[in-house]
Amino acid sequence: MLCTGAILQVHWTDKSTGAGIPDGDQLRLYRRERLHRASLANKILCHYGLKVEEWNGSKYLLSDRKGRQEIIDDLGGLWPAAEKLAGYTLNPLDTVLIAKLKQDVC
Repeated sequence: MLCTGAILQVHWTDKSTGAGIPDGDQLRLYRRERLHRASLANKILCHYGLKVEEWNGSKYLLSDRKGRQEIIDDLGGLWPAAEKLAGYTLNPLDTVLIAKLKQDVC
């Protein structure tokens, strides 16, 4: 069974909701923004057969189509974990990826 981690430190990508550990309305905004960032990341990751999900307000769960998964603490660890799961260096400037993003395909 996986244990969830408490929010002990807020990563800089989550700082827009204010300083410190969020609570109440701030916590709802914090979670909504994390879900939004995961959604944006998925627009890129789907090109590589990967998907990221916000997990309990404290971690992210990255998975591939084979069912392999990586738990990452914050979006700062997303790209290295994505490359690890993909098994190769991911190119954010890939012309096919950029064309898909422009067409909003994925």
